[in-house]
Amino acid sequence: MLPAQHRLRQSADFAAAVRATGGARSGSRLIVVHANQTDARAGHPPRVGFVVSKAVGSAVVRNRTKRRLRALAHQRLDRIPLGTDLVIRANPPAAQASSPELGADLDALLARVLRRLGTAVAGGAR
Repeated sequence: MLPAQHRLRQSADFAAAVRATGGARSGSRLIVVHANQTDARAGHPPRVGFVVSKAVGSAVVRNRTKRRLRALAHQRLDRIPLGTDLVIRANPPAAQASSPELGADLDALLARVLRRLGTAVAGGAR
């Protein structure tokens, strides 16, 4: 489970991470990662939010998919720079993907969006 300080909760925060200018987005067949950094969040812990729509499957499937993505994001928090907000959106094939597949996709997409934001992907950013 993600600690409370690392959770994206407010609708406005999700919208800012997904739609704000200056943000970055990268996607694959399984997931899409949106990232944004603002001066107002500089120095604060990174936050992660998840979007898993009904297109992914039933409530049980959606919740399982979200739990798997949450665990994978938790393992990668040290790679996310301070002040960064991430939104991870699951595409329908994510429900059938294995955790290693989801993890590999998340690693590749996270590196790509952080590069686009112009931040270092170095560890220990937390």
